[in-house]
Amino acid sequence: MMDFYHRNYQTIYSHIYEINRLLFIMRPKHFFSAMTIALLSFSLSLPLHSQVLISLLFGDELNSDKVKFGLDGGLNFSNLTHTNGSKFLENFNLGLYFDIQLKEKSKWYIHTGALLKSEMGARGISVYSLEDPGLDSIFIGGDIERQQKYINIPALVRYKFNRHVFVEIGPMIGFLTKANDVFYNTRKNDEDLSYTNKVTDHFKWFDAGVEAGIGYQLMKGTGVNFGIRYYQGFMDVIKDNSSDPAWNQSLYLFVSVPVGAGEKAKAKKAEKEHEKNEKR
Repeated sequence: MMDFYHRNYQTIYSHIYEINRLLFIMRPKHFFSAMTIALLSFSLSLPLHSQVLISLLFGDELNSDKVKFGLDGGLNFSNLTHTNGSKFLENFNLGLYFDIQLKEKSKWYIHTGALLKSEMGARGISVYSLEDPGLDSIFIGGDIERQQKYINIPALVRYKFNRHVFVEIGPMIGFLTKANDVFYNTRKNDEDLSYTNKVTDHFKWFDAGVEAGIGYQLMKGTGVNFGIRYYQGFMDVIKDNSSDPAWNQSLYLFVSVPVGAGEKAKAKKAEKEHEKNEKR
């Protein structure tokens, strides 16, 4: 899947740029919204460190009175339903987010963006045959850690009870980029053995489900958010599965850090606008 993005991002970005140009001609206030979509789409084709760099460089420009932009990440604990012997797997996730206020002074928001590094899966899965007698004999009595890497895109409706506490719920879709089954076993001499079996082709490239959460904002307006979210997938992630469906499940402990949305950033942005007006 990532190879597709790398091969085609220039074409995709050129189309989005042309749409932006037309929107700018017709109605300038739409240009910002279109460029936001373009930047998010373009960032999907870049390595994670480049995505973070883009966030830091363009944070000032992507924030407005109704739109808050920043980095979203934390820990998640994932599992797969109806998977023999599975236990929760600890992972780390990181991405970009937008909090969009629906109306001025409204308590309703849309939380969206993209978790660009988002791993799911499970550990403690019972071993299966690798069709290799030598490997099969080595990993008898061991277990498997299933590692599934996704790009996840949420679209959550958020309601703020006051300036700090909020709840949210909505759909989330995921695009599988890689899947590995890592076999583990320990010999009598405490020698740890592992073998990675690439299984991407055995899993569906698309996942969808519902996510819900509760959170707290530390300060007014542009403060750091933290909280907990739970995701329940509704699609069997295994291709041609003849047994009970394997649905993704994940519990997220998240922290959302706004970029370029503080008072200093606003003052800097206002100063830039003032300088532009003076040059005119």
